[in-house]
Amino acid sequence: MREPSAVAESSPVAVTQVQEQTRPWSETLRPYLYVAPALLFFALFFFYPIVYMIYLSFQDWTLLNLEEMEWVGLDNFSTLFSDPDFHLVLKNTLIYTFLTVFLGIAIAFFLALWLNRKAKIYGLVQGAIFSPHIISLVSVSMLWMWLMDPQYGLLNAMLESVGLPPSTWLADPGTALYSLVLVSVWKVVGYNTLIFIAGLQSIPQDIYESAALDRSPAWRTLYKITIPMLSPTIFFLLVINTISSFQVFDTIYIMTQGGPVNSTNMLVYYIYEQGMDFYNGGIASAASVVLLGLAGVLTLFHFLFLAKRVHYR
Repeated sequence: MREPSAVAESSPVAVTQVQEQTRPWSETLRPYLYVAPALLFFALFFFYPIVYMIYLSFQDWTLLNLEEMEWVGLDNFSTLFSDPDFHLVLKNTLIYTFLTVFLGIAIAFFLALWLNRKAKIYGLVQGAIFSPHIISLVSVSMLWMWLMDPQYGLLNAMLESVGLPPSTWLADPGTALYSLVLVSVWKVVGYNTLIFIAGLQSIPQDIYESAALDRSPAWRTLYKITIPMLSPTIFFLLVINTISSFQVFDTIYIMTQGGPVNSTNMLVYYIYEQGMDFYNGGIASAASVVLLGLAGVLTLFHFLFLAKRVHYR
């Protein structure tokens, strides 16, 4: 009969431990060498710029003279949060983000429910809806500037045809921000719709067959089956759309330049103004840190609180 020590030594775990101890250093380091280029890339082009940006936010410096920097501590942040214009920029950013994300996801969800069919005509409609997503933002912005022209725009012509008064769209501080929301939702809704369709097609059909045998109403099937089964898709689109909405710049730069009277100015464009127009690098860096913190807090909120409601199949 074999002794227990001999059995332990011949066990798979013991053999594996012995092999790991005798493995040469070249084999041990090989996996780390494989991932080293990717880690170096992220460290050089992602982590280092963030750390350096945070460092610059505590300095008083301009783009006209990069050699003269003065440590000012939290003065740049104090200047930011005491500026009424920056308060308006934060308000515009939050309103734009909420409306763009909510409308972009809600409209795409109902479009996906309608287009999730096998007829060829629905495939053509899917392609038409997705096409704005692959068009550059410059082209989209130029197109919508023509559509929203107060005198010759198609949108005002449509309003007048049904007896409604025309709108000044981008020239009115009360409607300019919502006009940008309209452009952004039109741009993103096609991508969201295709993602929703992919999620709908991955739901097992026997679940719907069981609901039909139980004579479940359509609204209950939607609320109890479809939405919970799509929760990973909704969560993904929520995070992606939120991060994307914080990065809006091209549309503002081409269509409004932050006006009229700062009504469409948002964080990224505000950073561009402070750095490139006013050459105030310290304020621009501090605003960039605020943008990073705001996007990080909202993303963390999504993962900490909303991820618990996601049902993975």
